[in-house]
Amino acid sequence: MFLDYFALGVLFFVIIFIFYGIIAIHDIPYEIAKKRNHPQQDALHIAGWVSLFTLHAIWPFLWIWATLYREDRGWGFSDSRKRELILEGEVKELIQHVSVLNERLTALEQPVAVGQPTQSDDKPQEA
Repeated sequence: MFLDYFALGVLFFVIIFIFYGIIAIHDIPYEIAKKRNHPQQDALHIAGWVSLFTLHAIWPFLWIWATLYREDRGWGFSDSRKRELILEGEVKELIQHVSVLNERLTALEQPVAVGQPTQSDDKPQEA
């Protein structure tokens, strides 16, 4: 008789342990999102509960969704806006540099246009 009650107690313990274990596992994406200060934490938490009803089919996608975002670099695909600003600054510097070079070139070409002889004018042309 004792073994029957003991087996029943072990069965209840295992069922409750598995039940709470599944719930804890399905909160892992939400915990990751909280740790990373994810902007969609609430959606991940709700989707974790929905994944219990979809027999865990969407849970791997929740894990991926939670790990994609990091507070220091955003979604991690690229820092496109930051990179665009850097490139924009570099382009402005290059445009200024080209305009300075054009002014210098124009200043160097002006004496030639006035009529000063060049090296090719001093040498007789050979036919």
